[in-house]
Amino acid sequence: MKQSKNPTSQIAICVDNFQYPVALELLKLYEVISDADAAADGDLRVIDESGEDYLYPASSFVLVDLPQNVERVVRDSFAHNHRIQSQLALP
Repeated sequence: MKQSKNPTSQIAICVDNFQYPVALELLKLYEVISDADAAADGDLRVIDESGEDYLYPASSFVLVDLPQNVERVVRDSFAHNHRIQSQLALP
């Protein structure tokens, strides 16, 4: 399920991709979309390598707080990737 940029999203680093080696890259930063139901089940809603958001075990990630200037660059990169993937999806 693809979701648009979410102002309540967080950033996490993947620390375990053993079960999902194609969908997740170890030590890569990912955008995490706020999802209370997923969190209650021990999961995070992550935009993975496919550009779609899926549920993954929260234990596979560590949420990170980045300095404001670094976070801005990372979020700009996420937005750029979303735009590219949207363009590639056009017929």
